[in-house]
Amino acid sequence: MAILQKLRRSLSSERRSAEVPKGHLAVYIGETREKKRFVVPMSYLKDPMFQELLSQAEEEFGFYHPMGGLTIPCSENLFVDLTSHLRKA
Repeated sequence: MAILQKLRRSLSSERRSAEVPKGHLAVYIGETREKKRFVVPMSYLKDPMFQELLSQAEEEFGFYHPMGGLTIPCSENLFVDLTSHLRKA
């Protein structure tokens, strides 16, 4: 749970965007310079598979995300597959 606490602190210091509905967060996905923005429910943060992605993001970027949302270094296909699975669960 320590990762979630650190992430919550990091996200609480970000500017809130009108484009992100309450209970959601913006994430940027990609392994190259080009990142794609997704808006996902905060409930995804509790899922062990999503937490693994958060660990990878922490290793690569720490908790500083200059794009204004969490940056996760994974392929878009992997992320879409994961979120599709979480939506069905």
